[in-house]
Amino acid sequence: MPLPETMFCTQQINIPRELPDILKQFTKAAIRTQPCDVLQWAAAYFSALSKGEPLPVKERIEMPLAIEKTDIGLTPGLLQVLHKQLSPKGTVGVTELKEKWKNLCLPDEQLKVILQLDDFGDEVEWMKFLALGCSTLGESLLNSMKIACIILTTEPGGASPITFETFSFLYSYLANIDGEIPEEEREAFLHRIKEQADQQTGMVLLRNFLTQPSVLF
Repeated sequence: MPLPETMFCTQQINIPRELPDILKQFTKAAIRTQPCDVLQWAAAYFSALSKGEPLPVKERIEMPLAIEKTDIGLTPGLLQVLHKQLSPKGTVGVTELKEKWKNLCLPDEQLKVILQLDDFGDEVEWMKFLALGCSTLGESLLNSMKIACIILTTEPGGASPITFETFSFLYSYLANIDGEIPEEEREAFLHRIKEQADQQTGMVLLRNFLTQPSVLF
């Protein structure tokens, strides 16, 4: 039923003081994130905003990797959004993960494929899911670790430093799932990376492992 047409004069219209800035920030966020379902994403955006939760917003516009596959799916930027929303919990319920995934308009089938890569139950260790998401995007261990460093770093620039502990966990987890790199070679690789990290206050720099033998990736 259409709303009745009512005439208002300027003096009768009260625009909330916060409204222009809210709409401005929402518009900028929508442009950066480029959701394929604006209404669904907008509902998630304002729900998170009202609760003071991390917003489902990319830091910058990106060209989705999935476009190359004629599909819309996970990208490094969207995985970074999920990381900001879910990493503080450590362990995430699958139900909540599915909700956040849906809010970003990501395909259900892709989430099912990622979850099947490990023996997850009703809860998911977030860092393991992040690693599997990176492996889905990277298509090789080297590229997966590059994406992980870019997502996890707290410093801008090409070095993308992360702690050795985090690097070691992600690398070991993905290498174990891959199953093609012998354990002794993995340990030797991590030993060399740790020696380099010890010279960088415990941080692994992106360039440090890019020069390692490709057999380890």
